[in-house]
Amino acid sequence: MRPLLIFTLLIPFIAFSQNSSYQIDNKHVKSLISKYKKDPRGPYKDIRWFCDDSTIQMPKEPCEEGGIQHARYKDEVEGLGDKSHIFLGQILAYTSFDEFWDQENYHSRIKQYMIEKYLKSVDDGWVNRRGQYYRGAIQAEDEAAWGIDFFHWLLKEDENIAKHFYFVRQAIKDIPHIGDDNVTLRMRSESKSIADEFEPFMNLRIKIHGQPQVADIQDVLAFKEKQAANLTPELNKQINKLVKTMKEYFKPVEVESLTKYLQDVEEEQIRNQIENYISLYQNESAQMKIQGASELMWFIREHILEEKNVAGRLALFDLSLKLESLITKQIDEYPDDDVTTLTDKICYLSTASAASGYTETWEWEMLQTSLSTVDGKNTTLEELNAFLVAARNQLEWGTGKNNAVFNPIVELYEGFEPLVHSFLDDRIRGSVALYLGNSIGKLGQFITEQSSLSNQVLDISNQSHLHGLNPGYAYGKLVVVEGSAEDLSVNPNHIYVFARPPSDLKPVAGILNVSEGNLVSHLQLLARNLGIPNTSLSSDNVNTLKAFDGQTVFYAVSNKGNVIMKLEKDMTEVERKLFEKKERNTNMITVPTDKIKLDRTTIINLRELNAKSSGIYCGPKAANLGELKENFPDDVVEGFVIPFGIFLDHMKQTIPGEQQTYWDYLNGIFAKAENMKSSGETDANIEAYQLSELENLRQLISQMSLKDSFLKDINRSFDSILGVPFGEQAVFLRSDTNMEDLGNFTGAGLNLTLFNVLEKEKILNGIKTVWASPYTERSFKWRQKLLNNPENVYPSIVVIPGVNNDYSGVMITKGVTTGKTDEVTVAFSKGVGGAVDGQAAETWTVKHQGEFHLIAPAREPFYKSLLEEGGIETKMTTFETPILSVQNIKQLNLFREELESKMEAKGIHGPFDVELGFKENKIWLFQVRPFVENKNALSSDYLQSITPDVDLNKEIALDVSL
Repeated sequence: MRPLLIFTLLIPFIAFSQNSSYQIDNKHVKSLISKYKKDPRGPYKDIRWFCDDSTIQMPKEPCEEGGIQHARYKDEVEGLGDKSHIFLGQILAYTSFDEFWDQENYHSRIKQYMIEKYLKSVDDGWVNRRGQYYRGAIQAEDEAAWGIDFFHWLLKEDENIAKHFYFVRQAIKDIPHIGDDNVTLRMRSESKSIADEFEPFMNLRIKIHGQPQVADIQDVLAFKEKQAANLTPELNKQINKLVKTMKEYFKPVEVESLTKYLQDVEEEQIRNQIENYISLYQNESAQMKIQGASELMWFIREHILEEKNVAGRLALFDLSLKLESLITKQIDEYPDDDVTTLTDKICYLSTASAASGYTETWEWEMLQTSLSTVDGKNTTLEELNAFLVAARNQLEWGTGKNNAVFNPIVELYEGFEPLVHSFLDDRIRGSVALYLGNSIGKLGQFITEQSSLSNQVLDISNQSHLHGLNPGYAYGKLVVVEGSAEDLSVNPNHIYVFARPPSDLKPVAGILNVSEGNLVSHLQLLARNLGIPNTSLSSDNVNTLKAFDGQTVFYAVSNKGNVIMKLEKDMTEVERKLFEKKERNTNMITVPTDKIKLDRTTIINLRELNAKSSGIYCGPKAANLGELKENFPDDVVEGFVIPFGIFLDHMKQTIPGEQQTYWDYLNGIFAKAENMKSSGETDANIEAYQLSELENLRQLISQMSLKDSFLKDINRSFDSILGVPFGEQAVFLRSDTNMEDLGNFTGAGLNLTLFNVLEKEKILNGIKTVWASPYTERSFKWRQKLLNNPENVYPSIVVIPGVNNDYSGVMITKGVTTGKTDEVTVAFSKGVGGAVDGQAAETWTVKHQGEFHLIAPAREPFYKSLLEEGGIETKMTTFETPILSVQNIKQLNLFREELESKMEAKGIHGPFDVELGFKENKIWLFQVRPFVENKNALSSDYLQSITPDVDLNKEIALDVSL
């Protein structure tokens, strides 16, 4: 290949796509959609002339001094827009530019237009099923003219391009402005419609969607001839239409035709590059055209802001899309029959993908070196694998960008239109990313064969896209979850495949999810701790796994990340023995109570605590935060702790109207559970009883009276420790139990944190809510996995003011995936509560000597910011710059060195899990705990047996045939 031209506190993550004041009745919207599909006018009421003098005329009374004609929306459609911010049947010429851009609602309206265009293509017009024939409702020439004016308005602002390049380019692809249309979308939707009506066409539909080739045209014609006796006249008509569309799709882009994009481009350097490409490549091979096209695409991406003419900027976006079309139409002619040609092909496809905006420019710069030329006659397996990882990152980061941009609106629509789920996949499959993924799969398969580090996941294709995150093994029903998984009720014995696991996921047998997400989120740490196998996979893998949904499978991830999944009938005897019933106390933990002091019933200043206080007066959060305060006094806020004794003192009050205390009630639940177990009751019935009783206990605690002595104490503590009167300083209330962060268990994120609470009444109610949080279903179920004596769990509460971080996250003082002790893993997101709650955080590995490597960029479009009046607000962000600066990374490395030194001097050994944040480049520390892994999973004989030894120095000839 030739050189290229060119802290934090736990805050629940809330999905956000538009102003929360809007109310959406999904059932009502669904009924409207159904009604409009049958309505000859669809979502429209009537047609009118809209005149330049602001008057509105009847259809047969044209404007005297100019105007446009189009439909008006039904009153209920307008009401839906006003009340719910849902817009059906949008007419562009009827819309103001600013309202359509809809910046304050994460550009919801423009994305809804794009989604509706997709739904129309796959569902026979969708809300306009009959309304599309309502003559005069939409005037194509007026829509295109509006599109040109809109993009001229939008592209005059540099910020809109710099911050939203990918989104703007996708919008230009869909919004009419030059007469071109999205042929790819038409081809895919037409083939889908045929397959939906006539099942034998399904294999061809899958081929056209997954790996379209010009030979598919002949396959479709052959299918039509073979099935002639079974095809209706309508199906024949649809197939003929598809063949016509396919011929249009595969018609090569003539390089000389690109001259039309030059007429509005004024920047001389850009004009020269385009002219050079047209001159040099019009008679070249497909391989050379593709290489030049990818480089020109990247040049446009880098230099588009230098073009000051808005018409020129729009032309450059259109040219970029046309160059992408040139690549996808001729990619089958690019040779890939040896390592050299295949890696070159991947490199140029990666360049085109980055140029399309799937990655930010700084992200591409991080990958580009690893995707450069593989020189010489040979390479090593290690070097080739590094190339594969970089290419896979380009693909996965791009998929993440697509999800970040569109998924919030897709989730909104999933509430009333399930067909929208495929929209995200369609954006990828309709782009150069599809072909990049296919080539990566081919290289991955070759490396797998050379290294013996193979995945064996049923019989699905593209298995090289799967890579294990957490080692472990599981046996259970496979459940493939399409769409949003929030509020999903899970079965602890099932294995789940998610696009994105819910942030409050309860324990399950195994997890597979699209993209790695966040390696150091509370969910990941808990899963790692319990030996729950976890794998990253592609959206294509999810689609192929659907065929096995509901079947019982065996699933394992080795210590080196290779993945095995097989049907129950194919399990070996060794694998079956892994799941023989064992006594409950095997590998279980007993919460220590021998040193606990429950007679301390007054609040404790954080400065009085250190690591040795854990399990005596408070949990490890408070103790370790006290230790941090002692060692880093200027980097930890002031605060105080409500110890175990105050909780117990209140629990020993008599329940109003009852003859027993809250404490007696709690212990009675566990005593009865033990009796049920002794009587042979099933585990499911015992758990159901406990959860029901614990829910009742939580309600009782929430209504509990707080003692006068405690109320006086908390008032004094605000004055003397925080320096402000009670009710004038917003604080975080963090549950901190004696069962968290034991020697071989982490309780990360199991119990409640209330954030930035200001008013007295809310703080007092919050204290009772936090006391009750260890008895929630999620917390209880995670604990039940490992604890022998859950009845001996005592909560303390850490009370500290929040820091309104610019960005915050987690640092693990070892390599999370590599296990290396000479590096740290850091993950950060914008705002407060970063990284801990499953957000797609910016993640780095940092070597002790200073070298750093990007594992994944941030892909979370929203973040939380603290309000002075208490509570939080949700803000939006973009990804054009990294969250952590080089200076920040150096600061983290220096802090890690100081932390380890001070802790080890006191006999406290790592690795550590630290929550921290940056405010104006100053580090603030919020928590430190042991980083705990499941030693049984890591040392399992079975997992060791499926982990092959790989000779990374093995030499691979670059001309070897594939």
